Amino acid sequence: MLAGLVSFFASSSPDGLEAVAENKGFIDQAADHLFGEWALADYGEVGGIPVGVAGIIGVGLVLLIAGAVAWVARSRNKIRV
Repeated sequence: MLAGLVSFFASSSPDGLEAVAENKGFIDQAADHLFGEWALADYGEVGGIPVGVAGIIGVGLVLLIAGAVAWVARSRNKIRV
């Protein structure tokens, strides 16, 4: 929750590879990826979802998937014993 709230105060300046691409002049060679139009695909407001909300949703999805994988692994381990 903290990361979702604090992200509203983050810098809007590009960072990482995007900043290097701008500095070195190859930013125009970038192409959208296959999921570029999806609601949670990019930083910033995409599809009307602010970056903080998208981050909270993303963390929630990762926790749900990791929990499901752990539950399945634990269930399979009980069957073998």
